[in-house]
Amino acid sequence: MILAGISMTGAGAAGGQDALPLDTIKLPAGFSIAVVARVPNAREMTWGAHGTLFVGSREAGKVYAVTLASNDDPDKARVRVIASGLRQPAGVAFRDGALYFSAVDRILRLDNIESALDRPPNPVVVSDHFPASGSHGWKFIAFGPDGKLYVPVGAPCNICEPDPARYANIMRMNADGSGLEVFARGVRNSVGFDWHPKTGELWFTDNGRDALGDDVPSDELNHAPRAGLHFGYPYCHAGSIADPEFGSKHPCSAFTPPVVSLGPHVAALGMRFYTGTSFPATYRNRIFVAEHGSWNRSRKIGYRIAVVTVDGGRATASEIFAQGWLQGETAWGRPADVSVAPDGSLLVADDTAGVIYRIRHNGATAPTGNN
Repeated sequence: MILAGISMTGAGAAGGQDALPLDTIKLPAGFSIAVVARVPNAREMTWGAHGTLFVGSREAGKVYAVTLASNDDPDKARVRVIASGLRQPAGVAFRDGALYFSAVDRILRLDNIESALDRPPNPVVVSDHFPASGSHGWKFIAFGPDGKLYVPVGAPCNICEPDPARYANIMRMNADGSGLEVFARGVRNSVGFDWHPKTGELWFTDNGRDALGDDVPSDELNHAPRAGLHFGYPYCHAGSIADPEFGSKHPCSAFTPPVVSLGPHVAALGMRFYTGTSFPATYRNRIFVAEHGSWNRSRKIGYRIAVVTVDGGRATASEIFAQGWLQGETAWGRPADVSVAPDGSLLVADDTAGVIYRIRHNGATAPTGNN
């Protein structure tokens, strides 16, 4: 593993606001979007206690610490590489002054990182008890309201019947790596989850299997109010589609169905409940979902941000919030994660354009909603 404190600003970084056709992005009235930092292959984001934005990557193999400019000028954002030489370090999570980040087969930690951004410490291995399979091996991670770190382990295949104690699940463990256990089973590949701000219950995205055609199955938004639920993989997809190979073993009625079908092959990744106050009150506690976009559909779909309204354990509305990264059959960007900034704006990581966007509402500060 190589550690460095490299600054990446200005023309030396990938991408650029002037080079991106932001005018193609369609947003609801009153919203605007701008590039605020250039971060190659940006994936999951998390905030430090002192305003540092930490960003994971997948193909880049690096973890970044980003200090945004006060005027959102991407040329003045400071981007440091705080860890590199890693295998798909997509996930980042922050707790008690330490940055936790994922590799395929392990979780690592950088202690007191915000006081050492220019000279990052050597990482500590928190747990190395995860499979080494590269198929769906990259991990979105986050701390839950129970203080445990949640770590998904994707299926090592498109469709197979893997060991349920090792694959196709969401696991959790104590911050020191102890107490590793399965929280949810039958989850093919979750690359985004969050907890409802009021109930503290887990919601997560899950990518449906491939090779059943353009229009099935749908990607899912799921709700796990407690541990021990099974969400169907590999036996049932999207709540009602029996798998051609494994579906005869268990009926779809045996599993917890999705709350929302997000669309076939949209590649739903990072998701967050909106907890800020700068968007209109109607957005309060709604879920923003980054749809990375299809890779094996005859006509592309996704490449956008959806927003879902939930009430208790059910969804009452789902709509597209931002789109335009896909133009015809050509995509110039792919949203990979969303994060609510301290000022209530919404950040979007784009691993294809290699940037972080900020979406603002241009009206007055909105009051808190009731959702």
